[in-house]
Amino acid sequence: METDSHIPERDGHGQEPVATVGHVPVLLKEAIDFLAVKRGGTYLDATVGLGGHSYEIAKRLGAPGHLIGFDKDPAALERAHERLMTKALDESPEITLIHGSFAEVAERIAPASLDGLMADLGVSSLQLGDAARGFSFQAEGPLDMRMNTMSGDTAEQVVNHLDERELADVIYEFGEERRSRRIARAIVRSRPIRTTKQLVEVISTAARSMKHERIHPATRTFQALRIFVNRELDDLKALLEATPHVLKPGGRVVVISFHSLEDRIVKDAFRDGMKNKYFRLLTKKPQTASEEEIDRNPRSRSAKMRAAEKV
Repeated sequence: METDSHIPERDGHGQEPVATVGHVPVLLKEAIDFLAVKRGGTYLDATVGLGGHSYEIAKRLGAPGHLIGFDKDPAALERAHERLMTKALDESPEITLIHGSFAEVAERIAPASLDGLMADLGVSSLQLGDAARGFSFQAEGPLDMRMNTMSGDTAEQVVNHLDERELADVIYEFGEERRSRRIARAIVRSRPIRTTKQLVEVISTAARSMKHERIHPATRTFQALRIFVNRELDDLKALLEATPHVLKPGGRVVVISFHSLEDRIVKDAFRDGMKNKYFRLLTKKPQTASEEEIDRNPRSRSAKMRAAEKV
């Protein structure tokens, strides 16, 4: 995923304004180094986004290499196609872009066919910067939040149709929001809620900012709804379950996460792989951005990268 230079896309659990200055992939050098791209190999970017990491992989692959990219978002996939197909690459590899969730990797990628796989999780600047997508609580728009705009329930449907207890559970589980019951009660009483601005007002009234908190009171609820709407954690588990089957021996997997729920799933999957002797850990602790990168791109502060190798 790429973010805008000097402007954070997401900092921990928070959101910041997004502009269109230029796209900066997070932990780019570290991810490419750990992936150890082999010329002529086959690599999968499970979250191709706007093509930042993919472009660096493609440059190293050359012909007859093969780069495969997945993304749920058709708009992001179109932008990635423009970036990868129009940029001048010496000895361009074969490039295949697939509109779909990386949860489908086991069905769409042949066993033991990949030299490497990477996933940069989260929301792209393209999604956050478009108010019509409903991802950001800082811009008024419809409550959509779907990464795949062609299918699935919207956040509006979730907010207006789940019962109070189910809604509180979603906010608590996926947003780690301690005031989930209070927020859910306020949402149910304020229905129907149609826009991001309406939802922010309801949350802000029900759960005012505490003095020690640095984030907006709506941050965790918006995160929870986005994760729930897009089945992000279930999809991540499916990807990690498929990874050892689609990698060749010696193939590498690199995952960049942006909040504790994602990182915990990745850490547990890699440790299980090590215990079961099909993974060798390349990162005993998660790699984080340097102070220089954080100064250049504040959103990278919350990024954690883990890597493993199939044995």
